[in-house]
Amino acid sequence: MPDAQISQSHQSTSNLAAIGLEKQPSLLCEPQEAHVLIVEDDNGSREFPLGGDVYSLGRDPESDIRLFSLFVSRRHATLVRREHEDGSYDYEIVDGNLKGQLSANGILINGQKLQAHTLKNEDEVEFGPGVSAKYLLKRKEQKSGPLDPFDITLINPSWVDEEE
Repeated sequence: MPDAQISQSHQSTSNLAAIGLEKQPSLLCEPQEAHVLIVEDDNGSREFPLGGDVYSLGRDPESDIRLFSLFVSRRHATLVRREHEDGSYDYEIVDGNLKGQLSANGILINGQKLQAHTLKNEDEVEFGPGVSAKYLLKRKEQKSGPLDPFDITLINPSWVDEEE
């Protein structure tokens, strides 16, 4: 399903260097959290894993996350990644595009009409009748002990003192 795919510019760090947003090597390790946007519209429910710097949302076929509904603007909203000093990040949703052009109907976040909002786990965004998104922040818990039940240490019997 090509409409549910995220554009290549969000998957390549070489494009980020061209606009001065190159990632530091220490930030490229396995993330401790997963950011997901679940969209519901006229085409049903779709899940978008987030990790890029900027995503456009709207009816426009060129949108990074396309919304299927006549009640949605072509460039309805924008998601912007905000980095923290500890290496974690979150996303801010902005009504319209980053040039200040607002959508026709605005966005409701958890029932409140806002022009911008830093998303928190389980925030609900409404773009229009029948068109919504839910933001999920899944934190990966560090488990103590072996991650694999077959990950064991074998001991050579000659290492054990047998006193009988």
